[in-house]
Amino acid sequence: MNIELLKAYLDEKYEVIMATNGKDALELVTAQKPDVILLDVMMPDINGYQVCQKLKGEPDTQFIPVIMVTALSGRDDWINGIEAGADEFLTKPVNKMELLTRISSLLKLKNMHYDLLAERDKLNLQNRIRSVLTQVIPTLLRTLPAEQKSVVIHQMMDMVVEAILDDTDPEKGMAGYECIGDLCCQIINQLGANFESEITSGKNTVFTIQGNTCPWGKEEAQLNPILCTLSRGIITRILDIYGHDLEVDVLETIGNGDEQCLFHLNRTDY
Repeated sequence: MNIELLKAYLDEKYEVIMATNGKDALELVTAQKPDVILLDVMMPDINGYQVCQKLKGEPDTQFIPVIMVTALSGRDDWINGIEAGADEFLTKPVNKMELLTRISSLLKLKNMHYDLLAERDKLNLQNRIRSVLTQVIPTLLRTLPAEQKSVVIHQMMDMVVEAILDDTDPEKGMAGYECIGDLCCQIINQLGANFESEITSGKNTVFTIQGNTCPWGKEEAQLNPILCTLSRGIITRILDIYGHDLEVDVLETIGNGDEQCLFHLNRTDY
C-alpha cells in the first residue's frame, strides 16, 4: 500500500520502478541506475539501512540520492540513517508536496555534482594535452630533421582532435555546414581558449574565428611559435573530419605578439 501511494504521488512527473524487498532493490538499482531512491527502513530480507549502506559503498551508486521513508521518528533511527548515508528523511504518512519538493531539491544537487565532475574532467583533459604539447613537442621538434617535422605536427593534430572528440562527443547536428565554425571553437576551447565563431557575408570568408585567450598560454605560445601552427592545424583537421571544403587563413596570433588570435575559414572555390 505504501509503494502504491508513493507511486500515485510521483507518476505524473517521474517514471517509477518498484521493489518490495532490499535484495530486489539492490538488483534494480544496479540495472536501472535511477535518479533518486525512496527507501523504506522496514523491509523483509535486508532492511533499508543495510541497503543504503551498500549503495553508498559502491562507486557506481554512491552519488544516487537516497530518501529514507520511515514510520520511525526516534533520534536513534535518524542517526542510523545518517550513518548509512541517507541524504534525506520523510516520515509516514508522506505529504505529497513535501515529497516532490525533497526530490526536486536532491535532483538539483545531483545535477550540480555531475556538472562539477564534468568540469573537473574537462580541466584534466586540458592540462594533459597542454602539458604534452607545450613541454614535450617543441623539444622533440628541435631534434628532428626538417622533413620529419611536418609529419610529427600532423600526427599531433590528429591526436589532439581525436582525444577531444572522444571526450566531448559533440552532437551530430553540430557537424552541419552552418555550425562548423562553432564546432571548431567548441573543440579548441577544450584546451583553454575562448574562441568564438561568427558567420560572415564576405565574398570569400565564410566564418571568422577569434579570441583573446591562447589555448596554449600566452607565454608558451610566444616561446614556441609552432604551437600557433598547431592551432591552425587543429581547425583544419576538424574541417577534414567533417568533410567541409574550407581553407584556414591565419591573420593574427597571440603567439606572434598580437592582441588576439584571428582565423578566417574561406571557400576554396574562389
